[in-house]
Amino acid sequence: MSVRPGLSSVLLAGGGSAGHVSPLLALADCLRRRDPDIRVTALGTEKGLEQRLVPARGYDLRTIPKVAFPRRPGGPLVRLPGALMAAVDAAGAAMDETSPDVVVGFGGYVSTPAYLAARKRKIPVVVHEQNARPGLANRLGAWMTPWVATTFASTPLRHATVIGMPLRREIALLDRAASRAQALAHFGLDDHRPTLLVTGGSLGAQRLNAAFALRVDELRARGIQVLHISGLGKEFVHDSSVVGPPYVVAAYVDRMDLAYAAADLVVARAGANTVCELTAVGLPAVYVPLPIGNGEQRFNATDVVAAGGGVLVDDSHLTPQWIDRALVPLLTDKRRIDAMAGAAATIGKREADELLADLVALAADSRGAR
Repeated sequence: MSVRPGLSSVLLAGGGSAGHVSPLLALADCLRRRDPDIRVTALGTEKGLEQRLVPARGYDLRTIPKVAFPRRPGGPLVRLPGALMAAVDAAGAAMDETSPDVVVGFGGYVSTPAYLAARKRKIPVVVHEQNARPGLANRLGAWMTPWVATTFASTPLRHATVIGMPLRREIALLDRAASRAQALAHFGLDDHRPTLLVTGGSLGAQRLNAAFALRVDELRARGIQVLHISGLGKEFVHDSSVVGPPYVVAAYVDRMDLAYAAADLVVARAGANTVCELTAVGLPAVYVPLPIGNGEQRFNATDVVAAGGGVLVDDSHLTPQWIDRALVPLLTDKRRIDAMAGAAATIGKREADELLADLVALAADSRGAR
């Protein structure tokens, strides 16, 4: 399906976290593949990840003030109307300048002002919700438009169509088996050992780092090699001179496609993007939901765990003793790992970027039909 003639400019609103920025960029890339001349503008804040990632990908970034919705009475709540109005005005100014045919929101701080400014200008809105439990912005957005897409079937939003998570192309097209030899060589890993990937994302996860730092020698003694992504500034040192399987600690990995190709099993948080990437490439995982927030990470992993493609472990239970008692037997059980990989793949969706682009084109058509 190609971009239709009525779609020449799109504004994508989402920022702050990788969970919002990654699908935004995946959709932007998809739209540009379909039509290299389309104007894609991203709307974000001055301090989110989008400040670095969006311009680096070659897209125009416009910023608006960050407006957080207070959950308790007090000064911030009193100031909310004025702050929100200023953000709506800034979003509207970006729309007036770029003349988008459609506004696409991914939730977070910038989406509510974008939805309100688009509604005022009668610009069609498309909503994409990453998490199983939707946030305030997208709950509002779903009342404004029939064009709503979700990652998970369990997400309770009006007008929702389940499409999955728009993914980076290198992940969506990854063939783990075909890339495995290159991946192992890239990280200095052996080609004949069970391989564990531990990752808490770009910021790291202290619980994972602390537990695994105390089990480096034990894992190596069991013949298990590890690629451990600790997070920037959270690297830890271990004695690498001991003969045995590699235990590689990296602060950050640019080639996550190769990290996935190298791994047999992953221990990770259960952010929506992580869950969707792992299921798309058919990787079994131990999911350790972040124990703060509104609990969405636990819900994100529900479907894959129910299918048998993952294991859910409470943050407080992820201890060195748990690694000995449960993780090592799992990782060394190849039959179970293979079965979990197959189950994870049944949940994964690889073409959500294309499906979301289709929805954007349909929304643009609806404007032309009026």
